[in-house]
Amino acid sequence: MPLLLEPSPADIKDKKIYREIGLTDEEFALVENILGRTPNYTETGLFAVMWSEHCSYKNSKPVLKKFPTKGERVLQGPGEGAGIIDIGDGLAVAFKIESHNHPSAIEPYQGAATGVGGIIRDVFSMGARPIAMLNSLRFGELESPRVKHLFKEIVAGIAGYGNCMGIPTVGGEIAFDPCYDGNPLVNAMCVGLISHEDIQKGQARGIGNTVMYVGAKTGRDGIHGATFASEQLSEKSDEKRPAVQVGDPFMEKLLLEACLELVHNDALVGIQDMGAAGLISSSSEMASKTGVGLVMNLDDIPQRETGMTPYEMMLSESQERMLIVVKKGREQEIMNLFKKYGLDAVAVGTVTEEKLLKLYHHGDLVAEVPVDALVEDAPVYHKPSKQPAYFPAFQAMKPEVPAVSDLQETFFALLKQPTIASKEWVYSQYDYQVRTNTVVVPGSDAAVVRIRGTRKALAMTTDCNGRYVYLDPEAGGKIAVAEAARNIICSGAQPLGITDCLNFGAPEKPEIFWQLEKAADGMSEACRELETPVIGGNVSLYNETLKKTAGGGKAAAHPVYPTPVVGMVGLIEDVKHITTQTFKQAGDAIYLIGEAEAEFGGSELQKLLRGEISGKPPAIDLAVEARRQHQLLLAIQSGLVQSAHDLSEGGFAPALAECLFGTKELGAKVSLKGNPVVALFSETQSRFLVSVKQEHKQAFEKLVADAALVGTVTNDEVMAIDSENGENWIRADKQDFEHAWKGALPCLLK
Repeated sequence: MPLLLEPSPADIKDKKIYREIGLTDEEFALVENILGRTPNYTETGLFAVMWSEHCSYKNSKPVLKKFPTKGERVLQGPGEGAGIIDIGDGLAVAFKIESHNHPSAIEPYQGAATGVGGIIRDVFSMGARPIAMLNSLRFGELESPRVKHLFKEIVAGIAGYGNCMGIPTVGGEIAFDPCYDGNPLVNAMCVGLISHEDIQKGQARGIGNTVMYVGAKTGRDGIHGATFASEQLSEKSDEKRPAVQVGDPFMEKLLLEACLELVHNDALVGIQDMGAAGLISSSSEMASKTGVGLVMNLDDIPQRETGMTPYEMMLSESQERMLIVVKKGREQEIMNLFKKYGLDAVAVGTVTEEKLLKLYHHGDLVAEVPVDALVEDAPVYHKPSKQPAYFPAFQAMKPEVPAVSDLQETFFALLKQPTIASKEWVYSQYDYQVRTNTVVVPGSDAAVVRIRGTRKALAMTTDCNGRYVYLDPEAGGKIAVAEAARNIICSGAQPLGITDCLNFGAPEKPEIFWQLEKAADGMSEACRELETPVIGGNVSLYNETLKKTAGGGKAAAHPVYPTPVVGMVGLIEDVKHITTQTFKQAGDAIYLIGEAEAEFGGSELQKLLRGEISGKPPAIDLAVEARRQHQLLLAIQSGLVQSAHDLSEGGFAPALAECLFGTKELGAKVSLKGNPVVALFSETQSRFLVSVKQEHKQAFEKLVADAALVGTVTNDEVMAIDSENGENWIRADKQDFEHAWKGALPCLLK
């Protein structure tokens, strides 16, 4: 019998109620065709969330097929909670990145906190112990009270959840631009360590085996969170606060430890996080993967609120919950295991032979749906793609060197730009040394975490320059992967693979879909050239804000820059190879790998001087990139390199300053050739700044073909950059420019 408060199937169809929960007319007709009848309200909700972009990737699947996903070391590619890569000696690294953009825009603290909680569960559901967290954040300019509030609360949410979990937040990146004003990006990444024999999968196998619900009780928070994440933000989005979950990191800590004990129990068949779309996604996906069905009694679901309907229980995204399948007859020992941690572990269903999901409530069959219809048979759309009008106009622009009247003043101004400025205000709130394995802390090119009991360590980073991707999505996609790899190389590690979070606007717009396609083309080419397969990730579309025009007319959508964030992990075979960006001692030689060109499209200098970006982004030759990375890593592993740093935002001058930050009694004297603006501030790709002991210069130059000796580390705490003929370009005391760099963010947040 249908619940009195729920609309009848006839009303759902006639009044088009299905539109309100995310299904189109065509999709609802497809559901009717699959079922051979009109679905009831619960069934309509199941299809709505499972066929949302967030769960089904219905708009992005054709694009995701472009990515290379296999490699010699890949143990698990896309399709599970996290990807896994072999690191030798029976060990592997599991990692994944995901977005929590929309929830963070309307409830910043909980939105960010639950984003962290969700990605942690993705990793430990694979059987891996989380060892590090990273993030990638985007905000509008720190000018309005709202953006400042979002920034502070999102950082606090990330810190609050991660710190309580006892997992170090070791790195990340933050950028600021007006396009993110109404729609911040909050991407969370988790890295875990696992033994090969402990790898788990989200699968329901064995007819008659028991489906168990473990963890926190189910409430009404987060209902339709997946469909909320698959639509544009608007002025009415605040009304959807119930779609934002509320996290409890202390409960998650207990769940983590219980699940990591569980993976050593041979009663366990499969395990999956109840993430986006909650119980319906975990149950249907686990069944569909192995060609079975499930019968569940919703009366047995632990509930923290009274009178919950089947619709609410199945779609709730309450946090800190997992669904597991265990061997029949072993239920009590699993209950006992979770009871030790003070957690619910309840038998709620059975694995069946017929490939149906059957839900019972108060003795009534309230839903009967083919599991493949929810998972495998979701519609896939091949959206039209159209080059935006701005692209050929930008491509036609000739390279132009910005006019700079005062080089030193411009250098100081760049250091104060929020994207370049010190992020110490942010990472000082994170406990980045808990568990005492963090070897390289936030602030260097990549974070490094050692693997206890071995000589190995893992380097990790997140990277993307959305401005480049906007100007030229294919080139920008290549650069995102290449920059991540450069940061990994500079830490002394061999890049292993990537996880990505594709943050784009609405795919129904041909110009947006073109950006997505082209960015994926560029990323795929870079991944193949640099041998970094894509082992998983997340697609976050509809990152747009609907705003009314000044005249009060129809609201217009303002998309963010296309921002395909790359999370990358690398392996350091021996901790003696760990390298950081800071200079180590006076007298060392300073080398620049790669020459600067007049490339300022999308650069920090262009944004600083003009307030907007245009033209072409820097070009990138992936063959040159791969060669330089290989040669530099070989030099590092040969013990020839004291420090290594990637040149990125702001170009050479800010990079040189970053090599001096945090050092004692060190400075640098450098001589550069060519146009001063180009030499100091160009963002030409595939370049590195390296310091080498005097006795290793010859060996280093022999290994690294494109290295040019440009200066020396000094002991006077002055950064002096001159031209080839001795003309002074920049001469600044370290105390002054470090103060400018460190003070910028706190000053803006006042």
